[in-house]
Amino acid sequence: MLLVDDILFSPVKGINWIFKKIHELAEEELSGEADRIRDTLTELYMQLETGEITEEEFEQQETLLLDRLDALNEEDDLIGDEDDEDESI
Repeated sequence: MLLVDDILFSPVKGINWIFKKIHELAEEELSGEADRIRDTLTELYMQLETGEITEEEFEQQETLLLDRLDALNEEDDLIGDEDDEDESI
């Protein structure tokens, strides 16, 4: 029976493996974008300190970047919740 079970469930296992790989790639992409936003924030702080941008410009750009970072964190939390559900199955 084990051979028959393996044959019957191999398509399901293959699809599950594909979805796990897609999930991993999505997490890597989100992580990479968050790192880029943090780097941009660091550059923004340096530009403010050196006087390259005004405080108003800094606040506008900082707000946009922090909002995007918060949105990414929320997306990451949602993906993490789905990942927890997958492990329990």
